[in-house]
Amino acid sequence: MPRRDPSVEPSLDVPPGVSPGIPPVIPPGIPDATESTRSAHRVTFLERLGLATGRHPWRVIGIWMVLLLLFGAAGSQVSAKLTEGGSYDERSDSWQAFVQLNRAFGSTIEDIQVVYSIPQPGLAGAPQAVTDPRVRAAVAEVLSRLPRDRVVTVVDGLTAPPALGMVSADGYAVRVTVTLRETGSPEHPDTKQKLLDYQAVAGSFGVNLPGVRTDVGGIYSMADDVVRAVAEDTRRAETLALPLVAILGVLIFGGVVAAGLPPIVGLVASIVAFAAVSLTADHTTVTSQALTVVSLLGLGLAIDYSLFIVNRFREELRDGRGREAAIAALGRTLPTAGRTVVISAVIVAVSVGSLLVFPMAQLRSLAYGAIPAVLGAAVTAITLLPAVMALLGHRVNSWHIPGTRTATVLPEDADRHGAWAAIAHRVMRHPWPYLLGVAAIVLALAAPFRHVQWGSVEEGVLPASAPSRQMLATHAAHFGGTQSSMYAVLPGADSAGATAYSANLAREVPALLSAAPVSATVVDGQPVSLVVMRYPGHPNDTASIDLVPQVRAVAAPAGARALVGGANALTVDQKAVIAEFLPLMIGLLAGSMFLLLLLAFGSILLPIKAIAVSAVSILASFGIVVWGFQEGGLAGLLGFDAPGYTEITTPVAMAAMLFGLSMDYEVFLLSRIREEWDRTGDNTLAVAHGLSRTGRIITGAAVLLGVVVGCFVISGVIVVKLLGVAMLVALLLDATLIRGVLVPASMRLMGRWNWWLPARLAGWWGRHHLTH
Repeated sequence: MPRRDPSVEPSLDVPPGVSPGIPPVIPPGIPDATESTRSAHRVTFLERLGLATGRHPWRVIGIWMVLLLLFGAAGSQVSAKLTEGGSYDERSDSWQAFVQLNRAFGSTIEDIQVVYSIPQPGLAGAPQAVTDPRVRAAVAEVLSRLPRDRVVTVVDGLTAPPALGMVSADGYAVRVTVTLRETGSPEHPDTKQKLLDYQAVAGSFGVNLPGVRTDVGGIYSMADDVVRAVAEDTRRAETLALPLVAILGVLIFGGVVAAGLPPIVGLVASIVAFAAVSLTADHTTVTSQALTVVSLLGLGLAIDYSLFIVNRFREELRDGRGREAAIAALGRTLPTAGRTVVISAVIVAVSVGSLLVFPMAQLRSLAYGAIPAVLGAAVTAITLLPAVMALLGHRVNSWHIPGTRTATVLPEDADRHGAWAAIAHRVMRHPWPYLLGVAAIVLALAAPFRHVQWGSVEEGVLPASAPSRQMLATHAAHFGGTQSSMYAVLPGADSAGATAYSANLAREVPALLSAAPVSATVVDGQPVSLVVMRYPGHPNDTASIDLVPQVRAVAAPAGARALVGGANALTVDQKAVIAEFLPLMIGLLAGSMFLLLLLAFGSILLPIKAIAVSAVSILASFGIVVWGFQEGGLAGLLGFDAPGYTEITTPVAMAAMLFGLSMDYEVFLLSRIREEWDRTGDNTLAVAHGLSRTGRIITGAAVLLGVVVGCFVISGVIVVKLLGVAMLVALLLDATLIRGVLVPASMRLMGRWNWWLPARLAGWWGRHHLTH
């Protein structure tokens, strides 16, 4: 008797002892899927939308043209309304210390630090020390020319008291500090204007004296270096990515005309999002990060949604000709592919919208940009895109590239003999080994995340050639190891109280190098004092972070408060606010995803599985980030110096975006599986069908989005490089091991229980036809 090929058997879900011709017992609460195919067809909103758009395409396009003119005008000034910074919690002690510092002592912060040095003092004609009269005169002349409408305070180390230690012990370097004007309020400093002021004066510090080197650094020098580097990286990435995306798009779509549709959706979605961000910025603080996420998600999801809808349209149009066939094809495309796009967009928007629970403007701004970009891409994909396709009809396949095949124009028996179906059947024949194997791989990749060390952005994220980083190197070479400072503002303490407090700090926190009162004033009839502390190392070092609770544990003077600030204190408070709101974000994210997937697919177990699978995929990308960047595993390959920490807000933003993108692919796959389950009631065939029909789409979308984000891996800024690697890892895992192995294995093991609902809920769900 010939051996049967189990890969082409109709089902693997027939219980032992039950003939394949006899329907198996269905667990309680699981509706007979084939009943839906026998019920009367009900025209849905999306079907009506598809038919109406097909019949009146020019009306739809005309409405969009008017809307784009309005949106374009509303978003034309968006950049001018955005701010920089916003990464700290304004309720925290460290931020309140910063506010009190500005209110009580005005512009006292060292915004710019300049180091003048003599790198080769032995050269003929070069000064032998920075105290040389020629150096004094040259530095004094440069500083005297600084614009006083932008610069408030200048401290020249060559004329400052020696006790300040602004001349190096070897005599070959001197520090100069500059404080820029304050244009905002103490509570909301205008960091954007300060950055503009820095850029205006940054080129004014060079001395015209042979043998003397000038290095300019400080917080705004670092910010300027980051802005310039990111802008250059974006230009370089676009130069590399756009030609690659165009070429790959033509290959994946199988033709030039079809490949030209996603850019239309992406452009329109971006215009809508820019207008929404501009209107949002009129009412709340929005940072420039909002525009970055608009470009990334607007283009990325435009590719996904267009690929899914265009290929479903082609599939539905394959057997028809003429205008009526195109209209009918749209009537079938929107209730299926269009519905999937809507569900996906809502899920991605809710996922990124979870960032709104955090009080930091930087994280909230990502949501302000992402939500309209995602929803704009979806609305464009189900209205404007169908209108264009209605006009094109079969011409959507024009300029076909020989040797290519469209993503969904597959053989009729692809569900049984196609490559993706073969993978699904192979996995479902041996689900446990595949499930455990993939789980082991993903958990191994996630393991380094246990050793994460949090920090804040500083000069180390920049390439070694960045001016602000070079200043630090020069400073360390002449002044010894890195030293940093923190401070305490003491409302209610006079000079005597500040002196006593400083003595207590020196006694109770021996790790401090110094603690001394530097200023005292009176604000609203109350004395306010300022104490400055210096400590060894960098603010992101573990020892520096540990100093903050030790300093805060020192009692303030009687009748006074001690507000401790500084870079390390801001990092500690950042970590605290993330820990405070992260459980709420996770709860809202998981709860909303569960509810949306339950309503979309009529299942209790599938949403739980989807959330768990997405979570481990994200953790795997986090593990790669910690190993590759914090610990330096990718330093040699990608050309950077490991900072020894992970910027604290980056994983939070990554989690929201990656979770949404992961669910995007999950919805694509489950939608086709659910369609086949409704048609046949065969779980195994449904899984194979879903994978065969979406495998190339998901892979193609992941490749195109991967090219876009992958081009950022070559960035010189570690945070940008990190984001590129994290998204590449997540996309690679999601499009291969997760969707190709883990999903079919888990769905095979759950069998018909994939579609279980409590009886009462199943009846309500079925009556409302949420499957259509």
